[in-house]
Amino acid sequence: MSPVLAGLLQLLALIAALALAHLPLGNHLARVYSSGTHRRVERWIYRGVGVDPDAEMRWPAYLRGVLVFSVAGVLFLYLLQRLQGVLPGSLGFASIDPDQAFNTAVSFVTNTNWQSYYGEQAMGHVVQTAGLAVQNFVSAAVGMAVAVALVRGFARSRTGELGNFWADLVRGVVRVLVPLAAVAAVVLVAGGVIQNFSGIHEVGQFTGGSQQWNGGAIASQEAVKMLGTNGGGYFNANSAHPFENPTPFTNLFEIFLMLLIPFSLPRAFGLMVGSVRQGYAILATMATIWAGFVALMMWTEFTHRGPALEIAGGAMEGKEVRFGIGGSSIFAVSTTLTSTGAVDSFHSSFTGLGGGITMLGMMLGEIAPGGVGSGLYGMLIMAVVAVFIAGLMVGRTPEYLGKKIGGREIKFAACYILITPALVLVLTAAAMTLPTPGHSMTNSGAHGFSEVLYAYTSAANNNGSAFAGLDADTQWFNTTLGLAMLLGRFLPMVFVLALAGSLARQIPVPATAGTLRTEKPLFTGLLAGAVLIIAGLTYFPALALGPLAEGLAS
Repeated sequence: MSPVLAGLLQLLALIAALALAHLPLGNHLARVYSSGTHRRVERWIYRGVGVDPDAEMRWPAYLRGVLVFSVAGVLFLYLLQRLQGVLPGSLGFASIDPDQAFNTAVSFVTNTNWQSYYGEQAMGHVVQTAGLAVQNFVSAAVGMAVAVALVRGFARSRTGELGNFWADLVRGVVRVLVPLAAVAAVVLVAGGVIQNFSGIHEVGQFTGGSQQWNGGAIASQEAVKMLGTNGGGYFNANSAHPFENPTPFTNLFEIFLMLLIPFSLPRAFGLMVGSVRQGYAILATMATIWAGFVALMMWTEFTHRGPALEIAGGAMEGKEVRFGIGGSSIFAVSTTLTSTGAVDSFHSSFTGLGGGITMLGMMLGEIAPGGVGSGLYGMLIMAVVAVFIAGLMVGRTPEYLGKKIGGREIKFAACYILITPALVLVLTAAAMTLPTPGHSMTNSGAHGFSEVLYAYTSAANNNGSAFAGLDADTQWFNTTLGLAMLLGRFLPMVFVLALAGSLARQIPVPATAGTLRTEKPLFTGLLAGAVLIIAGLTYFPALALGPLAEGLAS
């Protein structure tokens, strides 16, 4: 079988699996977040935290819940790392340095999972399981909660109430993430991913020494890492490591996990707003962009010219032979178009244009299909902008799902869109201007610039993947990337929830003959065009200095 055909068959199998899961999981998500009952374990959690899950919240109260919970998570995870040296189950590893502990705590709480350390050489079992794995669950649940709050803003009227953050958080963990992750972990163990609490083992004798490996609860963490679009690997090699991702089957299954909830949330959105066709319009936009990026990535990696590449069947540098170009390309596009950040190959070794595609996927805002929760609310923000543009074109007051998009709403949407590019471009410019950060670059020229641009793009968009080649374990990068992750996660949430509150207070506007039909293919094309044009205009100069310059020169 040719490598191209193998890649296409993997792609078709993945699409079929996602299509089969879309309806049942989307229906389940809608039921979870529309339910008025509480399970026994949920009531125990509410009593332990001391909250009333039935109390409705306006957007400022909902935002306070998000921030209080997240700050507590950062503090707990920071202290856990700083105390690792005296904790049992630390495997003899020392406590984490302050700047790296801050960076890692922020990284996992913001669902970024950027790692500037070697996981198997720095984190013991307690930090991995009680700290990092727990945040993989709850940070994903926070994203889903904010997305559901925005959906309620469209669905409700004449009220500023968006639900209860604590109820949404707990339901997301108990009813969605834990059951799915448990099933996924069993599948991964059956596929060869390890699951234990063993210590450090010395493996073989080699010239100049021996190699050491430590075990861990890897299958369970791998499951939620992918399912919650977290991405932080137990090992430094992430999903390229055979303990995390041993076979082509597990590779395809991990891609399926990272796309599962983001591609199912549009179904829940359609059910909750009372129009399934609106959900299909959002889904079609996400799927079109994702499929287009996969096709472009396969083209760049399979057809890149050169004698060595032609003999290998394509650009195999930095890719695992067991996954091939097809599996690696699908994984790379999926991990950067979601906020996962896991890698089964090294993006720095992709062709110049291929590396640019991974970067552009994050620059779109990771909305096709995006992270768990964050992808849906990001795409809905873009839908608001697309409706506003369409209204300007025909001279009519823009409306979306019966809600008017006025000056207040479009200002919230504009602020949401501008935050991330500002963080990426300003911090990249600072790193390239100052003398010290440049010492972390392994490469010079366009590729070296791409390393820095990729790092800040990944951090500000809460992706977490690295271009490789950049030594990010310095005080400058640990601090600035940590700030980029914090601001890139929570500032957009402020405007998402403010928009949701504004929409929920409105009185619905009845549809007329002049109303833009946002469930039609025309709107899907308009929405996809708006996403690509806004990202292109914003980032094109930076891309031209990095991956485009490298790709055109090769």
